[in-house]
Amino acid sequence: MSLPECPASLRPIQHYLKTAAEHEGRDPCVVYWCRLHALQIGLKINTKKEKDETALLIGLMDWLEKEKKSKQENETITNEVAAQAHLENYALKLFLYADKQDREGNYGKNVVKAFYTSGMIYDVLTTFGELTDEVIQNRKYAKWKAAYIHNCLKNGEVPVPGPMASEDNEDVPSTSGEGAPTPSTNILIDPPPPSDPGSSTSAGFNFPTNPIVPPSNILPSVPQTPDSHPGGFHAYVAPAAGPRVPAAYNPSAAVTLTPDQMTKAQKYCKWAASALTYDDIQTAVTNLSNALQLLQTGHDPA
Repeated sequence: MSLPECPASLRPIQHYLKTAAEHEGRDPCVVYWCRLHALQIGLKINTKKEKDETALLIGLMDWLEKEKKSKQENETITNEVAAQAHLENYALKLFLYADKQDREGNYGKNVVKAFYTSGMIYDVLTTFGELTDEVIQNRKYAKWKAAYIHNCLKNGEVPVPGPMASEDNEDVPSTSGEGAPTPSTNILIDPPPPSDPGSSTSAGFNFPTNPIVPPSNILPSVPQTPDSHPGGFHAYVAPAAGPRVPAAYNPSAAVTLTPDQMTKAQKYCKWAASALTYDDIQTAVTNLSNALQLLQTGHDPA
């Protein structure tokens, strides 16, 4: 199903439509929720009810309705908890891939695109409610890094790896998005040569396979403590030791959980399942341990 062209008046949603198009045939969850997010923003913008705007928004509504019906067995489309877990995991892995390349000085348009796409997907997560402080930090940093590296490459300058702080020790990134590359900006690259088996292409961008560099290749290069991030940026904090192991379950000591706590326990389980999709056993074990501790004690370990 082809969608009408995005009019200039709906330019803010073009970012998300572009991200969705780049994931066609790769990740139906990203495609669906990016377009749903675009629709929600578009409906707020479309105050004058212009014909070209209305045509696109109705086209999005029709597509979303048909997609949900055709993929009823896909939990990342029909279940918001599963969708949120999948998108958080995917955005983080894109972010960590880009952060690793940045800190190693491996600059290129792929790194710009990975940071940029991560920021877009973090935006989409607002569909499910307020973002955590960590996600807000990651989103802010990803968008700034995408714009910063893009402008450096454009001007023939060498980017500075990692975070930078201003004179008053505050993070340089701004949530205003000024200077950030837009979908119309030429930040895509040519497909890799046939001899390169380690990449796949989508809309000109060489995504890491399956779909990101495996966690075992990413996490060792990412700083593990907040102190190692100038300006207070927190990209990822690995557990200092092994996962917490809750005490043996005692049915007689079971606690009564609130609806919010039950939802959080479900999210931990979904995140664990999502982590296993990427063979990230450590994250799966940690999330399952968190779920058990919450269910047994009523205390959220996060």
